[in-house]
Amino acid sequence: MTWTLIIILILVGFLFLLLEILVLPGTNISGILGFVLIGVGVYFAFKIGTTAGVITLIASLVCSVVFLVIVLKSNTWRKLTLKAEINGKVNVIDKNLVKAGDSGKTVSRLAPAGKALINNDYYEVHTMGEFLDPDLDITVIKVDFNMIYVKLKK
Repeated sequence: MTWTLIIILILVGFLFLLLEILVLPGTNISGILGFVLIGVGVYFAFKIGTTAGVITLIASLVCSVVFLVIVLKSNTWRKLTLKAEINGKVNVIDKNLVKAGDSGKTVSRLAPAGKALINNDYYEVHTMGEFLDPDLDITVIKVDFNMIYVKLKK
């Protein structure tokens, strides 16, 4: 086994560990594979000689500690995290504005949820399983917390 192959095994092992941390957290497959590759690299270094194995083991441990310190620094994660603010909101329904029996019109296809115009306001509405096309007249069946249930007006 040549030193080039040993170094490649250890570097690929570190790449798999990095992949486990940043891209595929929780799968454990790439993390285990990374540890195995590093271990195989150290094993083959010991086959060359005890001194070479010890030096490779110590170098791998030092690189692991340095890698861990770099990853755990808060600046590293600040560079990788999303800084955009999410301004979304839950469908908040005022019980005085929408009541059972109110009429409206579908704006989008309800499959079985979509947008509808009820009392001159847009709401996310749900059917009881039916699919409704846009521009159909609807009636509110019930308002349950933050969900409005509608049916086709007859």
